[in-house]
Amino acid sequence: MLTAAKQTMDYQTHEHDVLVIGAGGAGLRAAIEASAADVSVGLVCKSLLGKAHTVMAEGGMAASLGNVDDRDAWSVHFADTMRGGQYMNNARMAELHAKEAPDRVRELEAWGAVFDRTPDGRILQRNFGGHKYPRLAHVGDRTGLEMIRTLQDHGIHQGIDVHMECTVLTLLKDGERVIGAFAYDRERGRFQVFHARAVVLATGGIGKAFRITSNSWEYTGDGHALAYDAGADLIDMEFIQFHPTGMVWPPSVRGILVTEGVRGEGGVLKNKDDHRFMFDDIPDLYKNQTADNEDEGWRYTQGDKEARRPPELLTRDHVARCIVREVREGRGSEHGGVYLDIAWIKERLSNGAEHIKKKLPSMYHQFKQLASIDITAEAMEVGPTTHYVMGGVRVDADTQMSSVPGLFAAGECAAGLHGANRLGGNSLSDLLVFGRRAGEYAATFAKEHDAGAVNTDQVEGVARRALEPFAREGEGPYKVQQELQGTMQDLVGIVRQDDEMRRALDEIAKLRERADRVAVIGNREYNAGWHTALDLPHLMTVSEAVTRAAIERQESRGAHFREDHLGKDEAWAKINLVVRKVGDGSMQVVREPVPALPAELAKIIEENR
Repeated sequence: MLTAAKQTMDYQTHEHDVLVIGAGGAGLRAAIEASAADVSVGLVCKSLLGKAHTVMAEGGMAASLGNVDDRDAWSVHFADTMRGGQYMNNARMAELHAKEAPDRVRELEAWGAVFDRTPDGRILQRNFGGHKYPRLAHVGDRTGLEMIRTLQDHGIHQGIDVHMECTVLTLLKDGERVIGAFAYDRERGRFQVFHARAVVLATGGIGKAFRITSNSWEYTGDGHALAYDAGADLIDMEFIQFHPTGMVWPPSVRGILVTEGVRGEGGVLKNKDDHRFMFDDIPDLYKNQTADNEDEGWRYTQGDKEARRPPELLTRDHVARCIVREVREGRGSEHGGVYLDIAWIKERLSNGAEHIKKKLPSMYHQFKQLASIDITAEAMEVGPTTHYVMGGVRVDADTQMSSVPGLFAAGECAAGLHGANRLGGNSLSDLLVFGRRAGEYAATFAKEHDAGAVNTDQVEGVARRALEPFAREGEGPYKVQQELQGTMQDLVGIVRQDDEMRRALDEIAKLRERADRVAVIGNREYNAGWHTALDLPHLMTVSEAVTRAAIERQESRGAHFREDHLGKDEAWAKINLVVRKVGDGSMQVVREPVPALPAELAKIIEENR
């Protein structure tokens, strides 16, 4: 196996059997699994280890443990996931996820994760949007942080080489196969070559392509763009999830996530007239049905309207659009959102304030410190924020390998599991289930293939292009990035129209030309302007992919809402849009059928409607 590292005049070269790019939940789980297969593993992360955006996943991880309601089972979880994804999911991925998630959660517990507990000592589970039963294993509202802590504590004993504050600029290929990556050290600006037999992408999402996002600064679509440039297929890029509840005030914190756990613990949404508006638009599936268990929730009726479960826990796309409607029609809050009230629980519980602090400690401190609001006493102002991309690298359901040999992907940068819309809580269990699979099969691939040869011409070409901004005079990269974010937010946001998206496509083309000419000053050490300049090509790629796919899908489905094509069109019901790079370097969108649903899985869905 390959283990050594050598120094050349221009860049350092590291040799690994498996290279994992990204150190969030999926990346850490992939690295742990690959290392357990007795191969050398390199782990590259854009920021410091422990700072991955997974820590912001607060509500919990979905798994049918059945600890709160023993009627839950993998088949119910599978059916909920497929329904949430509008049946456009890769059914095999949804099946594997539902079946394997309980074992992955128990495994995390065995590795030291400290979960909230039921009175008899089992892992506690809470309600979440789109899930039929309480299914989210959680640690207060800090579940992602606990996942990262546990995986890191376990992973440091596996002999994994960690390369922190390192950004990958391109994947290296030998023929059609990926054999490594070219990167740079953000601290000193030095170039790095990672030579590997297999590469796993676990880079997260694309939120920084939009102005208002819950995502941290690292989420610039790196994995999506790296895979696309290497020749891999992207699918479902039109489906961007706008989380219904992000902070809206003060402006400095706009977009920061307000976990769905607030609504899972009884939080209700109201407009400026103190009206609980979610009862005004309950889909037929949820109308006139009583709760499965009245003790599970707080309130299910308003006047003559009744819902099977709290309407605040309908799917995220639906809740987000209802909030947008209230704001557009003049019923929003003071700062352009709506009100999320958890303080009302004090009317129900004598120890209501302490109950809220216990269940939602991060949210309590977040609003206290950032907005000077005590959520045990007053309502929060919230509004939609760009949160998650269902689209990403098309992978094999079992192995997580892309259409490019040697290139694997897991987590948010991979696609298929969530279809047209992700259910809350499925993201964390997705990281564990498919991170493990990616690591396992990447290790197998590495054992079966030689190292391949690095093309020095490719390396030197990328290095030259990376340094070009220092040799130019012109506008800086921040303005280009800001204008791109505004274009995507305003023209390819929650509500879309053909003419606006075509304007966005024209703007992206102009911005790409400007991005190719941006200039930076100073040197390579700690140069934030240079970092932004090097992020721009990836942001341009994912923005164009989202926009082209959104133009192509002429219907409204899941997280994709077209004001000029209201409602679903059955002609589109089983079509995936595949984005790929063609020979002349241009971007092409191709229609391909969603994989057929096996009869036994179709039966499960029918039984759980």
